[in-house]
Amino acid sequence: MKKFMDENFLLETETAQDLFHNHAAKMPIIDYHCHLIPQMVAEDHKFKSITELWLGGDHYKWRAMRTNGVDERYCTGTDTTDWEKFEKWAETVPYTFRNPLYHWTHLELKTAFGITKLLSPATAKEIYDECNEKLKLPEFSARGLMRHYNVECVCTTDDPIDDLHWHKVYRETRKDGDALMIPAWRPDKAMNIEKEGFADYMEKLGEAAGVEVRTFNDMVDALQKRHDFFAENGGKLADHGVEEFYDDPYTDSQIEVIFEKAMRGQHLSVEEVRQYKHAFLKVSAEMDYDAGWTQQYHYGAIRDNNSIMYKKLGPDTGFDSIGEFNTARAMSHFLDELNSEHKLTRTILYCLNPCANEVIATMLGNFQDGSEPGKIQFGSGWWFNDQLDGMTRQMNALSVLGLLSRFVGMLTDSRSFLSYPRHEYFRRLLCNLLGNDVESGKLPDDREALGRMVEDISYNNARRYFKFY
Repeated sequence: MKKFMDENFLLETETAQDLFHNHAAKMPIIDYHCHLIPQMVAEDHKFKSITELWLGGDHYKWRAMRTNGVDERYCTGTDTTDWEKFEKWAETVPYTFRNPLYHWTHLELKTAFGITKLLSPATAKEIYDECNEKLKLPEFSARGLMRHYNVECVCTTDDPIDDLHWHKVYRETRKDGDALMIPAWRPDKAMNIEKEGFADYMEKLGEAAGVEVRTFNDMVDALQKRHDFFAENGGKLADHGVEEFYDDPYTDSQIEVIFEKAMRGQHLSVEEVRQYKHAFLKVSAEMDYDAGWTQQYHYGAIRDNNSIMYKKLGPDTGFDSIGEFNTARAMSHFLDELNSEHKLTRTILYCLNPCANEVIATMLGNFQDGSEPGKIQFGSGWWFNDQLDGMTRQMNALSVLGLLSRFVGMLTDSRSFLSYPRHEYFRRLLCNLLGNDVESGKLPDDREALGRMVEDISYNNARRYFKFY
């Protein structure tokens, strides 16, 4: 019987162990999509407790706690102590067998704090106290944790109206060994024309850009100015959170009418919303191409399903789920439209529904143009799929229908400074996949080629692809 989470965790063969320990483990981390708060990085935030570090903003854990019968006040409440929240999480952990949270919890305790005890009600106070004592040490600050995990670069997720103040502060105070922090453009609020507060957001966008936004063209002008501002501050990456792709035909005059209706607070039809989003994403993609950026599309989530909790807590609090959209043809039309106009930049496609893995994996090949390796990428297992089965399924689909060797690898997609072991988790699964194929005779035992492949997927491919430095 193998021990739980020993040095060969998830590594089932000698080949897998060799590939991980001698190749994957040593590679730095480029975390090209995350939700870290730039101020915390800039100020080198000191965490007052493991609860703040671990449970603050972690909707994965909140979902599990709610499912385990834990009252909301122990998840997001303000009338409970850090210890009370941690205690409820410790009570939940033994019920997370086979959920990735069980692995992540213990991998984070082990790699950050050197704690190998299993978290449970019996060990909760001991682990809580030990973590909190270590958090007082300077090496457990925000920057310290990033150095500990050998993080070379992170890309935050930033709204176009953000003044990027904390990115500037960080650049001025960054020391040798500190990660590069790059802003990433996320213009979803300008795209979601059907959402309440759209007109108010346009006013804020106009103020940030120094443009009075009355028309769609005004908005494009404002966005372009902010896009240029992000580029001046190191931006090289855009990201869009979309339910699906859009290819609904439109004319420029139709988009202007739709935009004016939204600014007056008038109701828009489903078709009008789709037309606008098509026009918006096309304009955005053209900006990215002209700037030489990479664009990302995260699609397939149904967000804010629980209206009561959305009104109480807002978005990103654990009430989202996998959607089911018939979007393959629209995705093809959209990418082809950009490609036909020679405006298709480096693109990463993420699907939340694993049923679409093969759809994405085949779509990539339609728009590879030989200009660079892996120009169109299949993003790593995202959100509900960044776990053992989900990442394995994604890599298998990419292997069979594309080139796994050119894959840009893993990201955290996290708000936590303790999420970097997700990169280790991914690398172990990658090495196990290849190691099993070698030892079953499906791949040759060419350690030099396999080692290079593992190092490329872990780090080198991302470094070449994103052109951050």
